[in-house]
Amino acid sequence: NQTGCGQPKISGRIVGGGDAPRSRWPWQVSIQLNGHHHCGGSLISSQWVVSAAHCFDFSSLVSSYRVNLGEYQLSYPSPCRVSSLVSQIIIHPHYNGTRSAADIALMQLTDPVQYIDDIRPICWPGSSDSFPDNLTCWVTGSSTLIPPPLPVSLPPPKTLQEVQVQLIDTAACNALYNIDPDPKIGRDPVKPNMICAGDAKGHKDSCKGDSGGPLTCDSNGTWFLLGIVSWGDGCGQPNRPGVYIRTVPYGEWIWGFWQSEA
Repeated sequence: NQTGCGQPKISGRIVGGGDAPRSRWPWQVSIQLNGHHHCGGSLISSQWVVSAAHCFDFSSLVSSYRVNLGEYQLSYPSPCRVSSLVSQIIIHPHYNGTRSAADIALMQLTDPVQYIDDIRPICWPGSSDSFPDNLTCWVTGSSTLIPPPLPVSLPPPKTLQEVQVQLIDTAACNALYNIDPDPKIGRDPVKPNMICAGDAKGHKDSCKGDSGGPLTCDSNGTWFLLGIVSWGDGCGQPNRPGVYIRTVPYGEWIWGFWQSEA
């Protein structure tokens, strides 16, 4: 199920942040709730999308959600866009609320999608794939721009945004969160199945509306989904990097559903 993943049409060196070029991140999806962008997600096979568990309101019907693929500007539907119905949403059984581990969910599309330049899956890393703790990766989403001091809503045409972030290991990230800790979050809030990305100064971060979207890392020209946007303390604040769910520990859970598809 991993054949041909992680290979966007546009490759080569990426510099800076801001508007993403079209086709650069073809696995990025927009999860729509009642016709409005609600969360991000990643296409991992022709019929499965992965996102964050906290994106799904248990009072909302599955039929209230759609997945838009090949979306580049939320204000102007792309001619390549595919809007798919969802047949089921599967929340990880260990998920138990905000800032919990296992903040991961699967969405099964009603019908498999056809791959084109703007719609392609990302690779899921295996336990043998190694990524150094300080690796520079990318987070993408369609919600906000984060100039200091406050995040602002992305203005029309709401072009997909990309920002370069550095991975921060769990211990180093907890050390940052323990600087003047927020009583609501407590000390050492970053658990082993989470990973942080950003920098101590802030500014480079994901934000509300990017939830569930991809933290992607390049390994020898192939892109892997290393994390899922989960939570943070504000957006782009100093000593508060974004926190992502590590994907590797959930590979067996994911593969169980992939195998049933095959």
